[in-house]
Amino acid sequence: MTKRRNRNRSRSRRRILPRPRVMLGVLLIGLFVGVLVVQAYINAEFRGDHIESEVGDQAGVPAAIRGGGPIINTTGGQESSNRLPSKTIALTFDDGPDPTWTPKVLDVLRENDAHGTFFVVGSEVARHPELTERITAQGNEVGLHTFTHPNLQRIASWRRDLELSQTQVAIARAANVHTNLARFPYSSKPQAIDEVNWKIIKEAGAHGYLVVVNDQDSHDWQRPGVERIVQNATPPGDSGAVVLFHDAGGDRAQTVAALKVFIPMMKARGYTFTTVTEGMNLAIAQQEKESITPVPLLPVNPEAEATDRWRGSALLWTVRVADGMVWVIAGLFLVVGSLTIGRTLLLLVLATRHARQRRKKNFSWGPPVTEPVSVIVPAYNEKEGIEAAVRSLAGGDHPEIEVVVVDDGSTDGTADIVEKLRLPNVRVIRVPNGGKANALNTGIALAKHDIVVTVDGDTVFEPDSIRMLVQPFASPAVGAVAGNVKVGNRENIVSAWQHIEYVIGFNLDRRLYEVLNCMPTVPGAIGAFRRTALAEVGGISDETLAEDTDVTMALCRAGWRVVYEERAKAWTEAPATLEQLYRQRYRWSYGTMQAMWKHRGALTDTGDSGRFGRVGLPFLALFGVALPMLAPVVDIMLLYGIVFWELEATVVAWLSMLALQLFTAAVAFRFDKESLRPLWRLPLQQFAYRQLMYLVLIQSAMTAMTGARLRWHKLHRAGLTGVESVPAARIPVLPQQSVAPPVDTWPPSRDNQRGPAHPAAGRATARPPVPTQSPKDRLLTPPDGVLPPEDLPSAGSPPGGGSGPGYPHGVRGVSGRS
Repeated sequence: MTKRRNRNRSRSRRRILPRPRVMLGVLLIGLFVGVLVVQAYINAEFRGDHIESEVGDQAGVPAAIRGGGPIINTTGGQESSNRLPSKTIALTFDDGPDPTWTPKVLDVLRENDAHGTFFVVGSEVARHPELTERITAQGNEVGLHTFTHPNLQRIASWRRDLELSQTQVAIARAANVHTNLARFPYSSKPQAIDEVNWKIIKEAGAHGYLVVVNDQDSHDWQRPGVERIVQNATPPGDSGAVVLFHDAGGDRAQTVAALKVFIPMMKARGYTFTTVTEGMNLAIAQQEKESITPVPLLPVNPEAEATDRWRGSALLWTVRVADGMVWVIAGLFLVVGSLTIGRTLLLLVLATRHARQRRKKNFSWGPPVTEPVSVIVPAYNEKEGIEAAVRSLAGGDHPEIEVVVVDDGSTDGTADIVEKLRLPNVRVIRVPNGGKANALNTGIALAKHDIVVTVDGDTVFEPDSIRMLVQPFASPAVGAVAGNVKVGNRENIVSAWQHIEYVIGFNLDRRLYEVLNCMPTVPGAIGAFRRTALAEVGGISDETLAEDTDVTMALCRAGWRVVYEERAKAWTEAPATLEQLYRQRYRWSYGTMQAMWKHRGALTDTGDSGRFGRVGLPFLALFGVALPMLAPVVDIMLLYGIVFWELEATVVAWLSMLALQLFTAAVAFRFDKESLRPLWRLPLQQFAYRQLMYLVLIQSAMTAMTGARLRWHKLHRAGLTGVESVPAARIPVLPQQSVAPPVDTWPPSRDNQRGPAHPAAGRATARPPVPTQSPKDRLLTPPDGVLPPEDLPSAGSPPGGGSGPGYPHGVRGVSGRS
């Protein structure tokens, strides 16, 4: 009882706790979003922070403050202000440090033996710590100007504290100093302080800060001209003044030029240039002469505490990572844009060339192909659609069609349904459940003919599909043909989205791949193969979950040509729910990555294998994996731009990308002779369907990197409705001819005891090439009719441990086939 309870508790934990890959994905997404929020914060791009406010009610502001000096002291509960002594000027510079203008301002101060006070923005200190250190090293002073330059009246109290404390630790890390001075963005003179500002000033005083406003505003940010700036900065008479300039926030060439005039001019009038703290200390020293109680002087740039330096280090790295991430995203956006435009141009040029070639009246693959065809239908629990699929296949208008249904251990009576049809050209083979590759290899081995068509059990063919599909075999260089897969169930939004994807993402791409002679996939729903070509590459491999992609790549590496025949149409049942779609695409994308990794040796091969490796694999990796995985940056930049950047420019850029996609979609639908009406769903698809595909690719990549195994996910089938299948009346049923007897293993052993090592039992371990059915091969069969184990068909992989096709090096080229 205890053991059972413990097992149940363990299962419960496994259900409650997310899988490691899910946790890793959530953490990565959370980190990514967090970095973007930090970037938006440090760039002060939250809406509403830059709005200047009018002066409000001043009844609660002490008259001594409104009529006092620019240095306001509310520390320790006091309410006082100070002016600078006569003929003393404290030059102050806001909004820096700036890598362009701050060094020029510092050069002017050094040349004129003057010092100033720089009220720095914390985010800029984090980006340019070396400039902050240079400011203090040259004898200047630093003060706080918040971290992101917001209007403090528009933000909460906790964020006001954060703005000051973050700037403080950034200064500590950059210059190893501490400051007691603070100046608020958009502040003015003491006369403009209202009750709201007075409350903020007292908050800052409670944290030990002196708040500095100004006596003279140069208005250099308006760039009124050097003469006007000098005039605005000059104090009346011999009075001392705190003068406001800016060393960042735009073009400050006029500021630099005005300083070169202003400092020598005021020195000639007997003025002394000092920092705010030094000027305040001078004022305090004068007050001490008239006061009995001594007042302590304030230090200039006192050393920072170690804890502030540590916190500042973390802050600086956070800013650097956030800045770097945005640069990476911007770079990826350019990459995605370039790849999208490049892919669109390639599609339009090469796919159009393909379509025009096929539409020529004199186009022909060669003499009509009338050879008999064997159709292999691997089926596992396909009772909903197997009857329609088999009838459509058996009733095709090709001269001779053999349909071989391989029941892969179904538990829903799939094989019984087919047998009850009693169609003369249909036979059923029963094998224990061993996977799709095993079923295909068994069917191919038992097929009578040398042209083999593979079909999924949920797929319905049109009457001429098989005849059209095999016509390219008139060319001896063609080893496989991909057909035109159509979505048969388009009733709901999920399947309608897939219809759009099939036409644009699959069928249009196949035109492009054929022109480049690097077709990566013959779809399992409708594909045709030469038996000799399959034998050369070792048959259908079970080493990947994308057996169709795997074998197609092997054929390309072996030098066979793989083409696309758009006239051969097959109607398949697409997943009807997002969950089923996710499972299917997860298997597809993971299987494709497996196949690419398996055939990576083609990158260094010579001959046909090397050509595919240096054209087909990079093309598939770039446009089939990398581009879809990077495509989310388009949507990220859209959302980020709408919230934090220019709304109009962002929307225009995104609409331009959408227009390009709509144009490509319209071309693809025209080539496939489809109605354009479904394309109204394309904009919605960009927001919903694409996000799901992003998650699929990301999880597939993570699964591949972690080395986890993915099992085959069986989709729920409802059967196709509304698709015209071949009526039973069109298929001649001869009463005197019975259906072929079912076979549960190969060779037939229905009445014999099956040994544990039989190759059809589960996933086979033997890896032979698929045997042919030619008369020559039959003559080589041993007299007793029993083939040796190495010649038995199985769900095996290419010889040599699955390193690729059977002959990756030195294989015959296409030109050598005759």
